[in-house]
Amino acid sequence: MSDTTDGDITSEVLYTVADHIATIMLNAPERMNTISGPMLNDLARLLTEANEDRNVRVVILTGKGRAFCAGLDLRKERDGNGLSAASSPTTINLRNTPPTVLHAMDKPTICAVNGGAAGYGMDTALGCDIRIMAESAKLAAAFVKRGVVPESGGTWLLPRMLGWAKASELIFTGRTLSARECLEWGLANEVVPDAELMGRAMAIAREIAANAPLAVQASKRMMRMGLTENFQDHVHHVYLQLLPLFKTEDMAEGMKAFMEKRAPKFEGR
Repeated sequence: MSDTTDGDITSEVLYTVADHIATIMLNAPERMNTISGPMLNDLARLLTEANEDRNVRVVILTGKGRAFCAGLDLRKERDGNGLSAASSPTTINLRNTPPTVLHAMDKPTICAVNGGAAGYGMDTALGCDIRIMAESAKLAAAFVKRGVVPESGGTWLLPRMLGWAKASELIFTGRTLSARECLEWGLANEVVPDAELMGRAMAIAREIAANAPLAVQASKRMMRMGLTENFQDHVHHVYLQLLPLFKTEDMAEGMKAFMEKRAPKFEGR
């Protein structure tokens, strides 16, 4: 099944859907995809749209040009079209920012890190479930070098991903890690030649999309809940999540396909 939606070429964020895979591309290569207020709003809106679209089973997030996202656009901040453009004069609606939306998504997310990811861009990449990095890509934890904290999830994500000591080293030094160093630190799943990045991300996305989408989404939901639950509560919630899956057409199809020794055809029902 294929359903393709062409993104608006004038938008700061492009969105396409094909074969159950949504691709979201940051589209401001002339400024290295730095975050503006409109881009922030578009990204959050499109992530939400992908999560709510029953046809979408996996989301790939990437950037156009030589950078994934070089952080906040400080020039936009000065002219009033930065983060302040996405909030009221006194508040920021954190419920609808990309890091919060990413964390709450049930659909699996893959970040195809095509180039430098600094500050907000680094945290956004880390907020995805899987990271495939191009050889030339880097993660730059430059927050303290700019006099700020990792404002978009890094202080929550990194201690859980790296452990306290390694997270402290990265955050307190503001160090930049190459793609190979990210792989060694456990921040990247794979590093591939630049020209193979999207092909590899798509291959993993297709592998995920071939599975029962309701089961995949339930698994991610349980993993997220498990971050804050004790074991007894968690297994209870897993059981409650399993009961409705027993009644789905996809579970019957999965069992039937296994017995018939063929690839299953899941419909998300």
